Amino acid sequence: MQTIATTNAPAAIGPYSQGKIAGGMLFSSGQIPVDPATGAIPEGIAAQAEQSCKNCGALLEAAGLTFDNVVKTTCFLADIADFAAFNEVYAKYFTSKPARSCVAVRDIPKGCLCEIEVIAQI
Repeated sequence: MQTIATTNAPAAIGPYSQGKIAGGMLFSSGQIPVDPATGAIPEGIAAQAEQSCKNCGALLEAAGLTFDNVVKTTCFLADIADFAAFNEVYAKYFTSKPARSCVAVRDIPKGCLCEIEVIAQI
């Protein structure tokens, strides 16, 4: 098993890794929309979805992968009413259309509006 870490995505805020490679697959922790350079969280679902996608991309890049390697995502929304706006941004990054679950949850860390985790094939 190999741990994946990058300063180009938010650091773990608890006892976990940004990602792990095992069995030829990358398993990422959820990427919230924190700008790793500033620690800021943008306003609004579109900007937050954009930053979460960028953070996923940084983690994939750290593992030598691209969005085309992603086979499954799990997406969390603080409000299911944001589904359409989230999808607009998501579709720009996950063009290979991986399998996906997208659910609304009660709370996301740091009061974020979305979070994305990926599973990708090496």
